[in-house]
Amino acid sequence: MQTDVDPRNLIGRKAFDRHGTKIGTIDEIYLDDATGVPEWAAIRTGLFSRDAFVPLEPSELVEGTLRIPFERSLIKDAPDFGVGRHLSPEQELQLYHHYGLDITAPDAAGDVSFGRIAGSEDEPRP
Repeated sequence: MQTDVDPRNLIGRKAFDRHGTKIGTIDEIYLDDATGVPEWAAIRTGLFSRDAFVPLEPSELVEGTLRIPFERSLIKDAPDFGVGRHLSPEQELQLYHHYGLDITAPDAAGDVSFGRIAGSEDEPRP
């Protein structure tokens, strides 16, 4: 994804799958704590649905919308870790494996973790 995009500007944008089918709206963006690089987006998949985590790389921002190169069904079946909290290194690895993306495991100290920037709400959800 474009690295010059302010992650706060992604919140509230629509997200679409590889076929152009609407998935939902970006609710939160998760940053790598070590680098500050946006890594994950939490997509609200419907009015009463949960958020689904999607990788921002290899997704693209096209004409103001996030285009995610995966099937809608795969996105909706992503592991559910809740939103409003840090993603642990283990959770991140589960997500990478779910999407079939290559990633090297964090070191034993586990100093890779993912925090979030405020989404549509200021307070974390329970």
